[in-house]
Amino acid sequence: MSTELTQARQKISQVNTFLKQEKYIPAVEALHQAVRIVLSQPLMRQEKEEFVELFRKAAYTLDSHKGFRQLIPLKVEYSPGKERELLDVLGECLRELRDSAVSEARGQLAALEKRREEYLTRGQQHIGSAEYDQARSVFDELLTMIPDDPDLKADIGDRFLRAGRYEEAFHYLSQALEESPESIHFYNRIGIALRKLGRFETAERYYLKALEYSKDDPNLYFNVGRLYVDWKKWDDVAHMAQKALRHNPDFKEAGKMLAFANKQKGK
Repeated sequence: MSTELTQARQKISQVNTFLKQEKYIPAVEALHQAVRIVLSQPLMRQEKEEFVELFRKAAYTLDSHKGFRQLIPLKVEYSPGKERELLDVLGECLRELRDSAVSEARGQLAALEKRREEYLTRGQQHIGSAEYDQARSVFDELLTMIPDDPDLKADIGDRFLRAGRYEEAFHYLSQALEESPESIHFYNRIGIALRKLGRFETAERYYLKALEYSKDDPNLYFNVGRLYVDWKKWDDVAHMAQKALRHNPDFKEAGKMLAFANKQKGK
């Protein structure tokens, strides 16, 4: 018994299973592949008769399936000796189904993006009204719909950061960083939140981690310097200000920071 023909029989048997599951592309692919296999093989008379009947039943099953007919207007039928015609029709069905799947996916993506913006707007309105618990509720509901998007979590964290709600900011930003540890800018924003919370040692760890990956960013050095200002570590303030100025000699705020640190060191 030919292994290829056994494979063709198995694929034909999958057509009805896929249709019951409303998996129309795999159903058509299974029959399409089966026809191609049979066309590539020399058949004995008994095998020809067997596959004529299998193709006839599979084509009828496809064509009479209500869900499939709603998606595909093409007539799927088979007559003995018309294997290549069946192959062509199945190929056209696959193209129609794939185009439809792409359009549906785009529609779903657009709808999800619209909902995302609606929830972000509602959450921001609550933040603007100092209704922080309601804002968190809206944002958390959004994250149940879009759970694996670290940039979305960081966006939410930034909204709380700008509002001066540093615990909430740290909550969302730390989740974003956990999901995307290679996103260096998350370290910087978490450092800002922790500095505002007075958690200097933890903030320092995040900042130093960011510096491992981004050694040429004057703004990052300046932010670390601001941490050391709050911590009153004047030598470290001066060191970070000098680093910032080394990468951007025109950084006026870093120059002011260096002068302030030197003044404090002289007291």
